[in-house]
Formats: sequence, C-alpha cells, structure tokens
Amino acid sequence: MTRIDVGAGLALDYEVHGETGPWVVLVMGLAYARWGWHWNARPLAERGFRIVTFDNRGVGGSDAPPGPYTVADLAADTAGLMDALGIDRAHVVGTSLGGFVAQQVALSRRDLIDRLVLVCTGFGGADYVPMPQRTLDLIEIAPTLPDEERLRRFIENAFSDGFVKERPDVVHTVMDFRRATNQPLEAYMAQWNAGATFDASDRVGDIRAETLCITGDEDAVVDPRNTRLLAGRIPNAREAMLAGGHLFFIEQAEEFNRVVADFLAGGHEAIAGVRRA
Repeated sequence: MTRIDVGAGLALDYEVHGETGPWVVLVMGLAYARWGWHWNARPLAERGFRIVTFDNRGVGGSDAPPGPYTVADLAADTAGLMDALGIDRAHVVGTSLGGFVAQQVALSRRDLIDRLVLVCTGFGGADYVPMPQRTLDLIEIAPTLPDEERLRRFIENAFSDGFVKERPDVVHTVMDFRRATNQPLEAYMAQWNAGATFDASDRVGDIRAETLCITGDEDAVVDPRNTRLLAGRIPNAREAMLAGGHLFFIEQAEEFNRVVADFLAGGHEAIAGVRRA
C-alpha cells in the first residue's frame, strides 16, 4: 500500500505504472477502487505512458471521511494527488463518476490538464439522460437481495449480456476485487451523493482540453446518449463508441487501450475507425 497526503488531512492510496513518458491519471467510478483499471493500466504503460491509478476517497486503501462528498471534493483530491506527486501536467481519463471528476479538474485546475478522456459519463443536471430502467429496477429490489446476490447482480448489470455469458471468469474476478475492497455503506452513499448532485451542464463548454468522449453501446448504467450530448458541448471533443456495457473498457480492453493511447499520443487514426456515439 502506497499512501500520500493530498491535502486537508486526507491520504489516498495510489500506484504508478511505467517509468517514462507522459503522465496519465486514471480516475475510477462509484464503489470501484483502482483495481478497476487492472485491464488498462499496465497495457497503457507498455505503450509509453506513466500511469497513475488511485483509490478515490471512501473506497479501497484511501481515507473515508464522513460524507456527503461532492465532485468538487473528489476533484480536489485528484489535483492534490497530482501536486503531491510533482505532476505539473497530465492526461486525465475518468470513467462514470470519475468522468465527472475529470471534468471538474479540467474546469477548476486547467493548468494540470493536457488531454481528457471521458468514459461512459455525462455532464449531469436536468439535461442528463436518466439512468436506464433496467438499472433503476435493480436498485429498487437491491435491498431485498442477499449480499452475495446483490453484488453479483450489480456487477453483471455493468457488463453486456453477451459478455456475462461468454466470460464468467472476468465477472468472478471483478467480484473477487470488490470483496477485497468492501466499501462501507456510508462511504458508498457519500460517493453516490457526489454523482447525484453534480451538474456541469452550463460549464462544460469552458473545457479547453482536447477531449475524447467514449462509451459502450450496451451501457445499462449511464445511457450512451449522454456521451453524444457531452461531446456536443465541449468545444474540442470527439466521440466514439465501442461494443459493450458500462464496463466496456474491461470487455474491450485491447481496443479501448489502443484508441485511448492513440488519442493521448496526438493521433486520430484509431478513433476514425470507431463508431460515433
């Protein structure tokens, strides 16, 4: 465990992969610790980047102060981590709630951001396309389910149906990771509050970083239409869609890593061959 003080008496647990190349900070989403980037961090480092993964406040090895949390809090943590590590400028990749955090860092600490990748996320607020009914139904019945079944159902819901059938081994690996970083309910709800109260709909137009907005075509957690709406409001944004669910960056890890690495390196060839969201 490697912990570092990021300000305000808060310590985050983090890892660095790679020794040379541009810095890339990967920001995970709700309830997932940095292991969520297990299929991406080392492969991206092997493509010539220095990758930072970390546990957001409230999960894994990082501190879990009393909530509620806000996206501004999580963004300040991310920026504080970069400052503490002496990272003057980096590409930032954020997924889901981590995509909210990445947007906020790009808005509040523009000096830190090179390129931005926003993964299966949106801008929040009234214009945000609501969560698909399948997930709303699962949330409604979740309190009635045994712990193990509830965990399994939410993880399967984050993958596409075909992937769950074809790769149960990956589903089981994610379940093992989740068990190993079991999150207290209070911390989960504090993170949930951060996402539920985020609204950058009238601010994302101020993001100046070149941005890639990318999603999975079967995302049942964040409606894929949010990616198109988000890309439409960020001046220097491109959009792309890969096959898969909310965790498409795990399902399609090789393709995701290829597209993201190409974009961060300043290329557009990989993106040109990918569907628009």
